[in-house]
Amino acid sequence: MARIPSIALVDYGVGNLHSARKGLEAMGARVVVSAHPETLAAADGVVLPGVGAFDAAIEKLAERDLGPTLQRLVDQGQPLLGICLGLQVLFESSEEGRLPGLGILPGRVRRFASEPGLTIPHMGWNQLEFDQPDCPLWQGLAAGSWVYFVHSYYVEPACSADRAATAVHGHQPFTAAIARDRLWAVQFHPEKSARTGLQILKNFIALTVGDRSLVAPAAN
Repeated sequence: MARIPSIALVDYGVGNLHSARKGLEAMGARVVVSAHPETLAAADGVVLPGVGAFDAAIEKLAERDLGPTLQRLVDQGQPLLGICLGLQVLFESSEEGRLPGLGILPGRVRRFASEPGLTIPHMGWNQLEFDQPDCPLWQGLAAGSWVYFVHSYYVEPACSADRAATAVHGHQPFTAAIARDRLWAVQFHPEKSARTGLQILKNFIALTVGDRSLVAPAAN
């Protein structure tokens, strides 16, 4: 019998843990919710969710001393998936707040510029253009796949090679996902993105254990 992949969902007080946990479990993972470094390190993969404001998230991560823990896990090649604010905190700074980010990835977080008729926050379904079409996170997905966003800020990576997908809000292209080595992060919410989002979660789970048989298309 195949081993069930274990995913640690980082609990630092600002994540949408319930929806993320349900999505991961639906795709075959055994999920543990924790902020303990030993528990995170023992899992096959780690998911860093997040909703809310940048500074509040950084403060919560600092209270639990999770910044150095996450940096160490990334340095050691632990598969990690950031979601929404869990993407933004990986960068060096944000226009939303005053506190420095974790700095695991070079770059900053920007606010959408105002333009006539543009709604901020960007909320709803939008399409992905794959900057890294061979990124394993996109296995089984078609170009132009639709995913669900809720955000007013977006990441601007210093290294364009880190950009794995782009979307457009108004006339503004923005980074919708990044990928570097065994670190992946998305601005959208895969747990709210129907079949496409479930496939992304399924792909990440498969990546944590190197089992390509797990990436068959997710059921409707």
